[in-house]
Amino acid sequence: MSKRYARFLTAVFCLFLGGLMVWQMLLPDRERSDVENRTLQQRPALTLSSVLDGSYMEDVEAYVQDQFPLRDQWTGLKARTEQLIGKRLFNNIYLCEGETLISKVDAPADGLEKANLNYVSQLAEKSDIPMYLGLIPSAAEVWRDKLPEGAESWDQNAYLAQAAGLGLPMIDFSAALTAHADEPIFYRTDHHWTSLGAFYGANALLEVLGRESLKQESFTPEIASTSFNGTLYSKSGIHWLTPDTMEFWVKEDGLTVTSWRTGSPEPSILYDRSYLTEKDKYASFLGGNQPRASSGMRTPETAASSLIRDSYLTPWRPSWPRALPRSTCLTRGITGCPRPVRGGTASTPSAPSCTVSPLHHGPEPVFLAQ
Repeated sequence: MSKRYARFLTAVFCLFLGGLMVWQMLLPDRERSDVENRTLQQRPALTLSSVLDGSYMEDVEAYVQDQFPLRDQWTGLKARTEQLIGKRLFNNIYLCEGETLISKVDAPADGLEKANLNYVSQLAEKSDIPMYLGLIPSAAEVWRDKLPEGAESWDQNAYLAQAAGLGLPMIDFSAALTAHADEPIFYRTDHHWTSLGAFYGANALLEVLGRESLKQESFTPEIASTSFNGTLYSKSGIHWLTPDTMEFWVKEDGLTVTSWRTGSPEPSILYDRSYLTEKDKYASFLGGNQPRASSGMRTPETAASSLIRDSYLTPWRPSWPRALPRSTCLTRGITGCPRPVRGGTASTPSAPSCTVSPLHHGPEPVFLAQ
C-alpha cells in the first residue's frame, strides 16, 4: 500500500469520525429509546467533584454511547452480523427455533437459592396460616427443547425438587405448563407468560386450593395487539422477528376495578387500551404497575383474597375474579409488601397463604391470602 493511499484512507476515516461527532452534536438528545425500552443517558453536568471522583468521564462515555446517531439501527445491525457468524446468545438471550427469544437463566450466586428456601421455611414455621409454595419455571425450562444445541441454562426443575423437600404443599406450575409446552404459553419476544400460560397456571393454583378449575371455553379471547415486542426484543438487539400477538381474555361486564395509584381509591379498568399504541403494550394489563388494585363481581360470594405479586403475574390477574370474586392485588416493591426472601411475614391472619415466584427473576416469592 502506497503512502498516498494510506493517507487517503486515514483522511476518510477521520472525516467519518468527525462527521459522526458533528452529527451527534447537532442532533437533539433523546430522552428514551422505545426500541430498547429504557431511559437514555443525558448530557452530564461538569462539576469539580465529578471530575475528581471519575464519575464525569463515566457519564460522558455513557452519554456518547446512548446518544450515538442511529443507535437503534446500529444495535440491530450488530445483532444481525453476529447471527450471520453463528452466534446464538445475545446479551444473555438465546435466539431459538420458531423466531423465539429465551432468556438464559444463570445459577443464583452466593447460595441465594438456598437462602430463599430457608426464608420460606422459616415463614411457614412461624405462621399459623396454611402455606402453599409455587415456583413458576421460565421458558428456558419449559421450552428447553427449543434452545440451541449445547445451550446452557440453570436446571430449574432440580431446584423445584429441592423446594419440594421443605414439606410445604407445592403448586406444580412446572407440570401444568410442560403439559402444554406445544402451545403459545410464553411470548416469543418477552420474558412473561401469555394469557394462555397464565390461565394454565391459575388452574394449577386453584387445584391445590380445592377450587373449581376455570374452563377455557368460558372465555372469548380478544386479539388486543399483533405488534407486541417485549423485553427480550429490546434487550437482545434482535429486531427482525415477527411481533407477538397479545390477547385479552376477560370481559369487563359486571366487574368493578379500583386502583390506589395516588394513595386513595379511584375507579379503574382491567385493560388500559391506551398502552396498545405505545411500546410497553404489556402495561395495558391493569394499566401497569401500581401500589394496589382490587376487583369484584356482582356475586353473593363473600370470601375475599389478596395477591401480592410482580409483573409476571399481571396477565393472571384478569381471570382471577371468576375464581375468587373479591380480590385485592398489591405490588411488591411499591407497597413494601412482606417478602419471605427478606425475612418478612404474612400479615393476613387465619387465611390460607400462597407464595408464588417466577424463577427467571430469581426466587422472590409473593403471597396469596384468601
